[in-house]
Amino acid sequence: MQGFEFNTVGRIVSGAGSALALAGELRQLGVSRPMLVTDPGLVAIGLVQPVIAALEQEGLSPLLFDQVREDPPEDTVLAAADAARNAGVDGLFAVGGGSSMDVAKVVAVLLGGDQPLAELYGVGMVSGSRLPLVLVPTTAGTGSEVTPVAVITTGETTKAGVSSPVLLPDVAVLDADLTLGLPPAVTAMTGVDAMVHAIEAYTSRHKKNPLSDMLALQALHLLARNIRRAVRQGDDRAARERMLLGACLAGQAFANAPVAAVHALAYPLGGHYHIPHGLSNSLVLPSVLEFNAPEAQELYAELAEVVCGEAVPGSDEAKTAALVAALRQLIDDVQLPATLRAAQVREADLETLAQDAMLQQRLLVNNPREVAYEDALGIYRAAYGEPA
Repeated sequence: MQGFEFNTVGRIVSGAGSALALAGELRQLGVSRPMLVTDPGLVAIGLVQPVIAALEQEGLSPLLFDQVREDPPEDTVLAAADAARNAGVDGLFAVGGGSSMDVAKVVAVLLGGDQPLAELYGVGMVSGSRLPLVLVPTTAGTGSEVTPVAVITTGETTKAGVSSPVLLPDVAVLDADLTLGLPPAVTAMTGVDAMVHAIEAYTSRHKKNPLSDMLALQALHLLARNIRRAVRQGDDRAARERMLLGACLAGQAFANAPVAAVHALAYPLGGHYHIPHGLSNSLVLPSVLEFNAPEAQELYAELAEVVCGEAVPGSDEAKTAALVAALRQLIDDVQLPATLRAAQVREADLETLAQDAMLQQRLLVNNPREVAYEDALGIYRAAYGEPA
């Protein structure tokens, strides 16, 4: 067995209503003036108000920053940091999806040290510390509450990641009540995103390890068995709890055994077309697995029974084909578009997308099979699909 390193969040709290007990978590961290990072949509539907009210009852009055949008740009991060600095904030918590949690992570670092944002991008570039940080996901997908990564939009079509163990929060709070009633499409996209995290962690070329494997398998088990229920019955608390836990476990897995070509090819779709990240992953997932099969079919065969929910007979090749077929069926069952064509991606843009995907070398190096430009273009063409 090769040596490995495993880092994760200091503490995980899971349970219905646990977000209403944040005052205790923050006080244990020495926070007296917290900032709440969230998005305007969650404020509009009244999701965050009970959390604020519970804090105020305990004598904590959070500064609300609710201007986070999907694929947050640098301007949003800097605006949040300025607001926090001006208000004397001494800790942060986020209630929201991956975008809100990523903004909170970076702001915590900006206020905890003296590095400018531009110096944080890359792997291991954070040299200072951060303010206390608590993350509360409202979707079962990104796993950002337990990962050391934040992704920020840096240009019209470009994103960059900040990757450092410093970004791991002090506490992750899993409260499935915050995910009840999440729209079916969002549930589907984020759920598939979490499944991709588990699949890619299990097959990561460089840092795959026994702990990440264990987490990935359990995550995939929970997600594959509950995503359809969660999509069709948004108020099914049991399904929501299992999805949220599955996404968290998948996040812990890929935080230590990084994702690869599915994510590398998904990012340009988000950059050029503003397709939600989970859907971008879903659109290229089957084609990437088929491309990887010559190098990864032994591992894919091990995942086949987890996703299919039953014994899969035959060779590793046959089991891999069954895995891909099961994932295609799942994508169809949760009513996500199955091809790039169906997602309104222009065929004329495939070469540009492939060029941009090749810039994601930090992800591509983790892929079980080497990906050249022609390979990326071939995957996109396979994912584009045939005319209806």
